[in-house]
Amino acid sequence: MTFQTQILTLYPDMFPGPLGISLAGRAMEEGKWACLPIHIRDFATDKHRTVDDTPAGGGAGMVLRADILSAAVEHAKAAQPTAPILAMTPRGAPITQARIRELAVGPGVTIICGRFEGFDERLFDAHLEIEQVSMGDIVLSGGEIGALMLLDACIRLLPGVMGATSSGDEESFEQGLLEYPHYTRPNDWEGRMIPEVLRSGDHAKIAAWRKQRAEDDTRLRRPDLWGRYKDARVRPASDVQQKNKD
Repeated sequence: MTFQTQILTLYPDMFPGPLGISLAGRAMEEGKWACLPIHIRDFATDKHRTVDDTPAGGGAGMVLRADILSAAVEHAKAAQPTAPILAMTPRGAPITQARIRELAVGPGVTIICGRFEGFDERLFDAHLEIEQVSMGDIVLSGGEIGALMLLDACIRLLPGVMGATSSGDEESFEQGLLEYPHYTRPNDWEGRMIPEVLRSGDHAKIAAWRKQRAEDDTRLRRPDLWGRYKDARVRPASDVQQKNKD
């Protein structure tokens, strides 16, 4: 099954962009995913193809109009009715690896790229199914870069894209932790040695070392992740099961 992506954007030439090369590019050539940019201006109703207007109540910048975007969303829904619709906005919930995995096993995704000061909020009132997501606590010039990031995260998880099916199992965030550090040859580089345990051939010790480093690095670098990881470890299994049901 081809993972179908639709991107509502004012800059359709940005797609597939970097996703047209390397793993994602090869996957596209093999038909594992498809990319359809949709120009938001095609849904404008005036001769100037206007898509924005000044903010109600005053203020700097321009706001993307709800009526124009709604027409574009309806077009995308008709073409791909089962795909989730995501809007890239710093007001959205931060995307997680768990959500990426959910998206990657679905039929595809429709992404709306914000620009200027963002969206007229009535778009989301009219289309409650739109999921507002953020790529982190940063503000970009537009949603296109965030959309490329999100698509890359999904595409690499599609069957057959990564060389080994287990390639992503121990990566950062998959187990609630940052990934352990990696090393490769030469063994001695400028007096810095690969940790002896990794050269020992003792797989149990290597696994224990990697788990400890993952925990140590997460605790030091991402105390927010570490707190959630600790909570999950001490929570009774019944609580976890009930949360999953909720």
